[in-house]
Amino acid sequence: MRFIGPRFPLGKPNWPTSVPRPPVERRTGVDYETEWSRTYPARVARAVIVDDVLRPALRAIASPTVHGADRLVGLEAPAIFVANHHSHLDTGLVLTSLPERFRHKAIVAAAADYFFTTRAKGAFSALAIGAIPMERTKVGRRSADLAAELLDDGWNLVMFPEGGRSPDGWGRAFRGGAAYLSLRCGRPIVPLYLEGTGRLWRRGKRFPKVAGKGEGVHVTFGAPMWPEEGEDARRLAARVERTVGALADEWSTDWWTARKRASAGVTPALTGPAGGAWRRAWALDADATSRSGRRSWP
Repeated sequence: MRFIGPRFPLGKPNWPTSVPRPPVERRTGVDYETEWSRTYPARVARAVIVDDVLRPALRAIASPTVHGADRLVGLEAPAIFVANHHSHLDTGLVLTSLPERFRHKAIVAAAADYFFTTRAKGAFSALAIGAIPMERTKVGRRSADLAAELLDDGWNLVMFPEGGRSPDGWGRAFRGGAAYLSLRCGRPIVPLYLEGTGRLWRRGKRFPKVAGKGEGVHVTFGAPMWPEEGEDARRLAARVERTVGALADEWSTDWWTARKRASAGVTPALTGPAGGAWRRAWALDADATSRSGRRSWP
């Protein structure tokens, strides 16, 4: 048996080279255990946080308006709620906008490398919003098995398939995690479009600004989507992305124009135009100007 480095007690002894090390037990990241956050006491605490703290705070900051909630009439839980992602406000807005029968049994797929970097941060995220750790770059087996198990147990799932907040105001391509879970568990995806959250709290800003008159955000629910026969996760994810894009088009134009363009396959992409940063910034400003002059529908 051979030791390398300073000898105890003059220094910390190294592990003997001939003895295999036991696996390190991790308690953060994707390995953070969230089962306690779905116990009855934690659920009661979270209901108080969401209804009596988060909702009034978001009303004061963002003045949200919810559209399309009637599209959820008759939908049986559980469901997978999928939205575009521009701001830290997004998670709270989705949760507080869900009808009560979905809201109080909902979990949020949260980035393991952001919300669960420490045990304290993970505990806060799990308690306050019902977060479970998910890997951003892939559908990890541990994360996917947990999400599927909870869906099968009747929990609704909130996901942001872009994998993170928009870096420049435009969206990013949807990843396949939500589509995979929809196919695996046989549950519908409800698309949502969040408008205006990036104006109030975009990436890189430490604190949000309060919405002025006429600057409130909008949450638009789309009709529930079920996997089609023979559809794989990649095709379903692309279809969901196009549907969220059609909801954005509906907001910037009107319902009829958006439906016509969606039918013709010419809905403007959430990801914006290709090209340099200046072109994308210019196009984003033009898009914002056109949206400010939209007419209401109906």
